[in-house]
Amino acid sequence: QVQLVESGGGLVQAGGSLRLSCAASGSIFSGNVMGWYRQAPGKEREKVARITSGGFTNYANSVKGRFTISRDNAKNTVYLQMSSLIPEDTAVYYCGALTGRGNYWGQGTQVTVSS
Repeated sequence: QVQLVESGGGLVQAGGSLRLSCAASGSIFSGNVMGWYRQAPGKEREKVARITSGGFTNYANSVKGRFTISRDNAKNTVYLQMSSLIPEDTAVYYCGALTGRGNYWGQGTQVTVSS
């Protein structure tokens, strides 16, 4: 069964930090690019960060230097460490697995940054 389960969202003040986790079923995690995306109210979903199975990363310009994506291949888990959060980071954050059979998504976790 294909499954992606996010956790770690919540309410934080501007300047604070949060760490998101995404546990994935092995069939879609191993060897595939994993990513974090977000969707704010009234906006389209956008890429936040992605990481290859080998650990290469790329980030949206808006989060460079503030967010760090990582993965633990032994635990089939991808993380997003978010620091220096700003109100514009408020969104539902989704974990995604980008595979040759298609893209898979978690249910999302809400991140709200208060000013």
